[in-house]
Amino acid sequence: MIGPPKLTRFERARIVGARALQVSLGAPILVQLAIGVNDAIDIAIVELNERVLPMTVRRSLPDGTFQDIPLVDLLGSL
Repeated sequence: MIGPPKLTRFERARIVGARALQVSLGAPILVQLAIGVNDAIDIAIVELNERVLPMTVRRSLPDGTFQDIPLVDLLGSL
């Protein structure tokens, strides 16, 4: 595996931001939400913590090679 065996803070921010944009544009919410959670960023964080996002992280090296890693494989240490 390229890079650390867990999700970096930069990858986490990118995933939360991308998912928040999707939710704000009308994408279906994948989890049951607690009362009072209605902000797109908060919804994205809950979905990330619940490990329900079907996303892949692409890590690349300066030589142009890359590796696609399923998000659930990087969330084991959360």
